[in-house]
Amino acid sequence: MKLNCIAIDDEPLALDVIAYHASKIPFLNLKAKVGNAFEAIDLLHKEKFDLIFLDIQMPELTGFELLRTIQHKPMVIFTTAYPNFALESYELDAVDYLVKPIPFERFLKAVNKVKQRMTQPPEATEVTSTTSSSPDFMFVKTEYKTVKIFLDEVLYIESEKDYVAFQLKNEKILSLLSMKSVEEFLPKENFVRVHRSFIIAFNKIEEIERNNIIICKKIIPVGDNYKDFFKLLIDGKKL
Repeated sequence: MKLNCIAIDDEPLALDVIAYHASKIPFLNLKAKVGNAFEAIDLLHKEKFDLIFLDIQMPELTGFELLRTIQHKPMVIFTTAYPNFALESYELDAVDYLVKPIPFERFLKAVNKVKQRMTQPPEATEVTSTTSSSPDFMFVKTEYKTVKIFLDEVLYIESEKDYVAFQLKNEKILSLLSMKSVEEFLPKENFVRVHRSFIIAFNKIEEIERNNIIICKKIIPVGDNYKDFFKLLIDGKKL
């Protein structure tokens, strides 16, 4: 299976480097190289891509702003000369973050992550339960075993690069999942996404201080995109 890719960067030399690296990897098909953000948006709405190589600092729109205009997002590898945007990139569920100049071996490691996500069997990328409407537990894969997690023991779930961490009272369980698949599985009446990197158990909240939630001494930020919805939930519980 080949992955259809697009490279977006306002620097022609950077596009040439990505094209050269991609040409050496059999499962990559670089369909387009685009130096203009608006042209890229138009192309992304017209054609289907599996992967974007995306620069961050561009004149018309930043890579982050461009990504937020796309409704159905392909997987993304950010390519940039600036290392200080890494945290924000992972909040946008980026697969990886490459700092220029990009050596081939680092490029290969990043695209192998993408390939792994694309080719994993369903049981490795989805949580499962034996109940249907409102599950009280889930099974997740961690390392070489499958673990049963009771949902009433979950304090919060945190994205950690390629993994999702289920934080229980006395244990943390790591699994190779996406936050999206976990969010879709969890019962909405008990769990809420409050940040790109956090899903919380609503009944485990101990304090709220401005835009921070405290659960078992852990300070969890409420992201800008989630503030309004979270405020509605809190207002609905107030006396």
